[in-house]
Amino acid sequence: MKRLSQKPREDWQRIAEDHGFFFHHVEGEVYWDESACYAFTLQEIENDLEDPAQELHGMCRDLVSEVVASEELMQKLAIPAPMWDMVRESWVRNEPTLYGRFDFAYDGHGPAKLYEYNADTPTALYEAAFFQWQWLEDALALGLVPEGSDQFNSIQERLVETFASFGVKGPMHFASVEGSEEDRATVEYLRDCAEQAGISTVQMFIEDIGADTGGQFMDEELRPLSWLFKLYPWEHMVRDQYAAFLPFCDTNFVEPAWKMVLSNKGLLPLLWERHENHPNLLPAWFHDMTRAPLCSDYVLKPLLSREGANIHVFKDHREVFSSGGIYGEEGFIGQALCPPPFVDGQGPVCGVWMVGNTACGLGMREDKTPLTSNTSRFVPHIILPD
Repeated sequence: MKRLSQKPREDWQRIAEDHGFFFHHVEGEVYWDESACYAFTLQEIENDLEDPAQELHGMCRDLVSEVVASEELMQKLAIPAPMWDMVRESWVRNEPTLYGRFDFAYDGHGPAKLYEYNADTPTALYEAAFFQWQWLEDALALGLVPEGSDQFNSIQERLVETFASFGVKGPMHFASVEGSEEDRATVEYLRDCAEQAGISTVQMFIEDIGADTGGQFMDEELRPLSWLFKLYPWEHMVRDQYAAFLPFCDTNFVEPAWKMVLSNKGLLPLLWERHENHPNLLPAWFHDMTRAPLCSDYVLKPLLSREGANIHVFKDHREVFSSGGIYGEEGFIGQALCPPPFVDGQGPVCGVWMVGNTACGLGMREDKTPLTSNTSRFVPHIILPD
């Protein structure tokens, strides 16, 4: 894996905005950064990223089967007790999943190490699935990358195929939080993929969802939400004003309720306990003051958190870094410290996308700090020709 300096397309901002990509800058700083790209060999992609993601996906599904059968484990993951039956039945009914993203540390010289699994509301999807492919096509035409370069990216094709497999009858609603331009763009992109799969769609905001007297969810025009893609975390849904209706409503949710097991950082110690010393896992444990960490250099992560919030970094058992945020009430897990491989002063994280049950694409985020946050840059990648 190499980080290569690149000449940006002269009019890349106009191209981005012509394609609806208006959040190419975040807080005044470049978010989409095509002044560099990450270059991989085909062997690195297939053996070191794609195959491990596929294997971890199977391990995760095995874990869901175990967790939904155990009230003790669901309690350990801070899933509210009134939702246990809903989570279990969602899994037993085999409710379909659309997507998820494994985040890895990887330097091209050893096994990729799993940081976490964004299994419920992963973002940076549009950038990975569509816009970096658009960049590759332009870069090839302009001679900016070696002739014959490719990309680990069949995400859009898999999204359309997976939507088509859901058997949706009637409209599918797509909802995001009002005020988030990035979330709205992601939902618009997924809505377009669903329509390519032959599904009629309606776009709305999470805040506009209501419920009738029978506890069934409705949109602003009082149409029932029979299928709902929500870019909104389950851990928020189960604590919102309509939470009591969730176990009894007729809505098919994407992502399904069983994803509460996998979108939880408690997944990491559970995987380590069952697959200790697996080459793609880092030592991890449920952290409390009565248990010594498994190593002297480690990070503490809340069971439920977003975008690198409330992370505490320890070296030789002394805290050397922490990030702010609102998370941590449910508890923390510990994970062995594994900084990203810094290249040109940037620490990259490899995000391998799962769509349906298939590893099918890669998105690269980088930052000058060891933590990836919502302001970390997205950098395209290529597979070098043989």
